[in-house]
Amino acid sequence: MAERGRLDNLLNMDAARQFRSVRPWLAALAALGLAAGFAARFIGLGSWAGTIWAVATLPILLALLVEIITSLRRGDLGLDIVAALSMSAALAVGESLAAAVVALMYAGGQFLEAFAERHARREMTALLSRVPRTAMCHRDGQLEEVPLERIRPGDRLLIRQGDVVPVDGEVAGGVAVLDQSALTGESLPGQYRPGEAVMSGTTNVGDAFDLTATRLAADSTYAGVIRLVETAQRSRAPMSRLADRFAIVFLIVTVVLAAVAWWLSGDPIRAVAVMVVATPCPLILAVPVAIVSGLSRAARIGVLIKGGKAIETLARVRALVLDKTGTLTVGEAHIAAIHPVAGVSEDEVLRFAASLDQASKHIIGQTIVAAARRRGMTLVIPAEVVETAGEGISGRVDGHQVLVGGLHFIAGRIGNDALATLLGGKRQPGALAAGVAVDGKLAGVIILSDELRAGTETLLRQLRDAGIERIVLATGDRHDVARFITAGLPIDLVRSELTPDQKVLLVLSERKNGPVMMIGDGVNDAPALAAADLGLAMGAKGAAASAEAADAVLLVDQLDRVVPAIGIAKRSRRIALQSVIAGMGLSLVAMVAAALGHIVPVEGALLQEVIDVAVIFNALRALRG
Repeated sequence: MAERGRLDNLLNMDAARQFRSVRPWLAALAALGLAAGFAARFIGLGSWAGTIWAVATLPILLALLVEIITSLRRGDLGLDIVAALSMSAALAVGESLAAAVVALMYAGGQFLEAFAERHARREMTALLSRVPRTAMCHRDGQLEEVPLERIRPGDRLLIRQGDVVPVDGEVAGGVAVLDQSALTGESLPGQYRPGEAVMSGTTNVGDAFDLTATRLAADSTYAGVIRLVETAQRSRAPMSRLADRFAIVFLIVTVVLAAVAWWLSGDPIRAVAVMVVATPCPLILAVPVAIVSGLSRAARIGVLIKGGKAIETLARVRALVLDKTGTLTVGEAHIAAIHPVAGVSEDEVLRFAASLDQASKHIIGQTIVAAARRRGMTLVIPAEVVETAGEGISGRVDGHQVLVGGLHFIAGRIGNDALATLLGGKRQPGALAAGVAVDGKLAGVIILSDELRAGTETLLRQLRDAGIERIVLATGDRHDVARFITAGLPIDLVRSELTPDQKVLLVLSERKNGPVMMIGDGVNDAPALAAADLGLAMGAKGAAASAEAADAVLLVDQLDRVVPAIGIAKRSRRIALQSVIAGMGLSLVAMVAAALGHIVPVEGALLQEVIDVAVIFNALRALRG
């Protein structure tokens, strides 16, 4: 049975694909048949016109019946049935011109809808079209073009000008100038020097450079983005499903109204006119066009939303739960302050510490080295280096014996008094302190801390303006750290020292205030992201697990993109609703007019397709700002 189900799905997919491929030809055939019938009338062969129109209608009707059968096998019942009924009824009563007009407008509408949806998907399609298949790899002193699946971490690749970076890695030689606009929406290229990390999917717009792969191609950032794009393209919006349910009601109303019009008037032409005017085939397709347009616009600004359900939920979000580290804050340590002892300058403290820390792989040591290099300092190569894992490092710099490490490490060698006197109350909650001693005496203390993202307060107020009524901070950090970081911010509730399962419970409890959006970046955030109505992961630097669990991913490490993404989601949903309400409303009015005899079948066909085309173009407004 399972095998039979899979076979049916494949057959349905093949049939749908074949129907899409013949849409342009069907539209051309319908147009040619309609023109040929009028030409026959013009040259005096008017008796042949009806036959020509009927013959031109039959292939479109046959293709439509195949599409209906395919849809019914999938369990879908749409307004295509109304189109088939109207063409069949028009042919049955001799209204071949009306049947030909409906056929042309149906085939043309399908073609127009396909064109509109391709246009709407252009940003996501552009991401898919840029996927590299091979890379230039250094092998045995030569360059070899190899398939991406053969690249392993540690391989050295040549990235030529114009190449898309195929895997995540680090610059190994040269300076990389990369255009990140396709992934992040950044208009200006970024420069990366040897040792700096580079994200796959960016384009080299500078000179060729060497890259050392750090991940397999399948595990790289761009591969993950492509998987998310494909998921988004396969998804179907709940609003689209809602429109299909409307279609069942609309079909019943159409058949009943046509039957009543025929019964009361005794004229079957009125029934045909009702069915012809009730053929809004592209109408229901306008909903996915609006939704996909929103997905495409969001991708353009660096927010990848995984389908129609997610973008609809984003438009309705009322409560926001935020992680702290890497989300509300930058997620990386930076030097907040340097406190030197009397007679020693800040630069001297930093130069001694950074020179010695060149020999350490510890993240704090590398942060100190990077800060010194940003200040343009010339660092000395250390000697006689001894590192105590997780505590500190010692060695000789410029002939001086230097110690750098945690306060316990330094105090154990020079005593506590100098440290206590120097620090006093200068260390903020959550900050790290690295002591620096030179020749057995304290030289200074370097304070490192994570910091709030620039413009965080403004962002939170903009989120409130965008419809977020409640903002909650959820963090695993200590209470004093959380309070210090959020002081003065417009946050309704701060919850600290939370485990991953407690974050899930917090998200679920916030649902009483409306649909909940959770924003996080770490592996520990993945359960809460999955539990939220809308999970948004910081994909640029966040964990792969959080990106997989989330409903949307920020491709750029900028939280302020959330505000325009909400605006795009709301506008797309509003336009989709407009399409449904306006299209069906106008169709119902026209159906009543046809039932009363005010509209003949040909006029009804033209009127309805004008409505359908207008609704599709209205849906495409979601592509614009």
